[in-house]
Amino acid sequence: QVQLVESGGGLVQAGGSLRLSCAASGRTYSLYAMGWFRQALGKEREFVAAINWSGGTYYADSVKGRFTVSRDNAKNTLYLQMNSLKSEDTAVYYCALRRGPLRTAGHEYDFWGQGTQVTVSS
Repeated sequence: QVQLVESGGGLVQAGGSLRLSCAASGRTYSLYAMGWFRQALGKEREFVAAINWSGGTYYADSVKGRFTVSRDNAKNTLYLQMNSLKSEDTAVYYCALRRGPLRTAGHEYDFWGQGTQVTVSS
């Protein structure tokens, strides 16, 4: 089993920045893909970004150029650097782990964190 714990969420003004972290523990981590998803109030969960064990990344169009996903395999930690935040980025952000290459569909991920709230005020 893998346990995922997100941190770093909070309240920020539009145009500001936040960095989310996701600490993983349990089974082998370095060969897995990791992803970030978010769910705004009243909306469906959506893909944000993902990273392969080799470092390859993929982003949703809505965050491309503003968000950067990275991972530190030595620390078993996933990061999401969020810059130029907009009010529409307000959501609960979840990290997820997949035993295989990265995907953008949430149902293809095997383990999930509990989420961290990000609120962007305009």
